[in-house]
Order: sequence, then C-alpha cells, then structure tokens
Amino acid sequence: MPLYIGGEWQEISGVAVNPVHNPSTGEVIAETPMCTANQVNEAVEAAAAAFPAWSETPPTERARIFFRLKALLEENFDELVRTNTREHGKTLVESRGDVRRGIEMVEFACGIPSLLMGESIENIARGIDCDTIRQPLGVCVGITPFNFPAMVPLWMYPVALVCGNTFVLKPSEKVPLTALKIAKLLELAGLPKGVLNVVHGGRECVDALLTHPKVKAVSFVGSTPIARHIFEIGTKHGKRVQSNGGAKNFVFLMPDADVENSVRGVIEGAYGCAGERCMAASTAVVIGEAAQRVLPSLVEAARAIKVGPTDREPQPNMGPVITRQHRERVAQLIEIGAKEGARIAADGRNVKLDGAPDGFFLGATVLDEVQAGMTVAREEIFGPVLNVMRFDDLDSAIDVANRSPYGNGASIFTRSGKAAREFKHRIQCGMVGINIGVPASMAWFASNGWNESFFGDLHMQGKEGVQFFTQQKVTTTRWFSFGEGDIWHREGRS
Repeated sequence: MPLYIGGEWQEISGVAVNPVHNPSTGEVIAETPMCTANQVNEAVEAAAAAFPAWSETPPTERARIFFRLKALLEENFDELVRTNTREHGKTLVESRGDVRRGIEMVEFACGIPSLLMGESIENIARGIDCDTIRQPLGVCVGITPFNFPAMVPLWMYPVALVCGNTFVLKPSEKVPLTALKIAKLLELAGLPKGVLNVVHGGRECVDALLTHPKVKAVSFVGSTPIARHIFEIGTKHGKRVQSNGGAKNFVFLMPDADVENSVRGVIEGAYGCAGERCMAASTAVVIGEAAQRVLPSLVEAARAIKVGPTDREPQPNMGPVITRQHRERVAQLIEIGAKEGARIAADGRNVKLDGAPDGFFLGATVLDEVQAGMTVAREEIFGPVLNVMRFDDLDSAIDVANRSPYGNGASIFTRSGKAAREFKHRIQCGMVGINIGVPASMAWFASNGWNESFFGDLHMQGKEGVQFFTQQKVTTTRWFSFGEGDIWHREGRS
C-alpha cells in the first residue's frame, strides 16, 4: 500500500502493517503500512513546500482542477463503487451513494471562488474605506473513518485545496483503497506535486499530525472519545480543529404517522450501511398508539432484511460489518441489552450464510422496551441494531431525547404540522428531519452536529467549511492628497 508524498507514490518497509479485509469473505485483500513520525514529517514538509505557489494560484485555476476531477470521478464511477464495496462491505447501492455524495462535495468546491469574495464599505468614516479578504491557512490535515471511504475525505480536501491550502490526508487504515484511487485521479486532473499528500497509520501517525508545528488545521470524523482527543491535542498545539464525533439519533413515530412511509424511513435509516454511520436512525421513539399501528410492521420489515455478501450478484439488502471484532462487539451489546431488560423482537446474531461462512455478518436486530439508563441507550452501537423506546406523549419523549449527550440528528414521522413544528423547535440536535429517516446535510449545508457529536466552532461542508479553511483579513484605507496631513506643512511651521 503506497504513500503519496510530494507527488510521488512511495512503498515503505520496516513498519507494522494493518490488514485490509473484504468483510464479505474475511479475506485479507491488502496491507496498510502504519506510518511513523518520520513519514508524517516528510508529508507535512512536502505540503508546506507546495503551499506558497499553490496559495498564489488564482482560485479559478484551482477550481478548474476540481472540474476535471469531477469528470474523472464520473468516468471511473463504477470502479470506485466496486472498490468501495470490496473494502468496506456496503451494498453496491450504498457505495454508489457514498461516491455520489463525494462527487457533490467536489461540485460544491468548484463554486468556492464565489464564496471567497470579501466585503467592503466605502466611507466607513470620513475618507476611510474598509474591506475584507479571505486567505488560506497553510497545511491542513484530514483524518477520516472507515464507514464512508469516498465521501468523508471528499468532505475535507476539495474545500481546503480550492481555498488555497495544501493537505495531508490520513484515511482509515481499514479502508485506504478508495481514497488512494481518488488521489490518483486528482493527480491525473493536474494537481501540482505536494498539494495533496496521503499517509497511513494509527495513533502514532495521528499524534504526529496533531503536534506538527507546520500543521495549521485538522479535520476529523470518528467516535466521540477520539474526536475529543483530536480536539484537545490539536487545539493545545495551536491548530484549528473541526472534530465530528458519534451519535445516538432518534426517529420519532407519532400515532398519525403514515405506516408504509415511516417504516421504510426507519428501516433505511437504521440498517443502511449495516448501521455503521454517524447519522444512523439508531433509536425509534414510538409514541402512544404508534406502538400498535407502526411497530409490528417495523419488526416484520427488519426480520425480512436479506443479509449477505456484497461483492457479487445477486445483491442483498444489507452487507457485513467492517471487522470480525466489531461484529463481536455489537453482538455483545445486544446481549447486554437483553440482560438489562430490553426485549429482543428481532435477533440478527445467528446469521448463517453458506456462500460466505467467514464474512462479518449480523442480521437486523430490534431491541424493544429500551429504557434511557440502559447501556444500549447510552452507547453508540454502530451496527444493525434498532432500539425502540415507548412514550405516552411527544413532550416526555423530547425531554428524554434531549438528555442524550450527543446531538447529531433527529427525525419525526407525522402528518401534524403542529407536532412537527414543536419537534423542530425543541429537539436539541443540529440536523432535523420531518418525514425523513436520515436528515444528513447535503454538500451546500453544514454537517451540523451539536454537543458531544462535534468539537469545534466551524462545521464541515457548506459556507462553514470555507470559513474553517480560510482566515479573514480586514484592511482599513485612507488616501491623502499630496502634502495633506503632513504635520510639517501645517500653518506656522516650516
């Protein structure tokens, strides 16, 4: 597995490696080198050396490279989808969504020159004008998770680069292949050497990036404990940090919810990508009569989900989780939920697949009668498990949801405008859905986590992303006529 440093593809030896699995089969398909501080320093220095020329490149020229990247991503779409599915385990449909959402970020980045425009006021005081401009920061870093190999890296470096920064990307050691393919396409699109660099590794690599004196900003997506670590160490060393953490996302089912559409929304939200996404609808909040109207259909739909290998045809509804260890962790949490009083309405732990006996599979699981204090209600499971919590009314349900330490997303299914407005107004999270199972923001809007789902001030995507990767300069100007204001030419002086 190569590194990409200073425009050169480098193979390194003498370091530890991490196996990359095909989760559908358990087969090792590659090995990721775990970089040391030496390789990190080389990558950062290459990015720092490339920054002066790249930052002086006109923004329109920087954007044109990403217009070319967009075309190359479309041309290589199917290959990227297959690579994504092979290393992650998503279904082909889900991988298409992953790559497509990444392309949307590239499209957004192509329009960034208009967002770099400053502001001005003439005569802010007599004879004085004031204007602002946005300038790049320098070397920026992206540290990305396993669950979206295409989309999440593309949340970061297209925006950073069009804004005039250079970049070091560290994709997840579990899924480096898709990120490397896209880096090769960006090289083909004409990106100058050193502007984007790719390293691999674990904590040593990450901490070297967080503490390097030439790194100006860090973007991260992952679990809340690591997000907090990234934020604390990065800011301690003077970096800007945007750090997306985990979540427990709630989807409210009101008594008047349309059964067919709400069940479809919850199923897609809870079990899409095998539940391995920070916007997963992991908790169904069933209110009043919705328990009788909606819940039976929801459990039936979960039991009907076809699980299987995704690297072949025919395609299943849901693929494997990322590793054998993660499968065991999720299964253990299901058992803990049952011991603490949850009722297993659908149990996915005993999936047997003749064609893929060594894959990392779990079936769709529903835990009913979950209470707020249970482990499964507190911890992010990050797997194909749906908690069901029952409430008599909307007020009490919102109160309990708002006590969660997280704050990524929440949705409500209802025909009532009043209930939807009350929910939108009172729920304490950054992304809200009305009759939408997964209210994930599109590229033009911020990925807007709150509380322990986000550490920092400026979110990824949208205008906030541009603000994060630039710094504002304010210039106040006054011009004099020749001799005007010169103290030596005042009356009575010579």
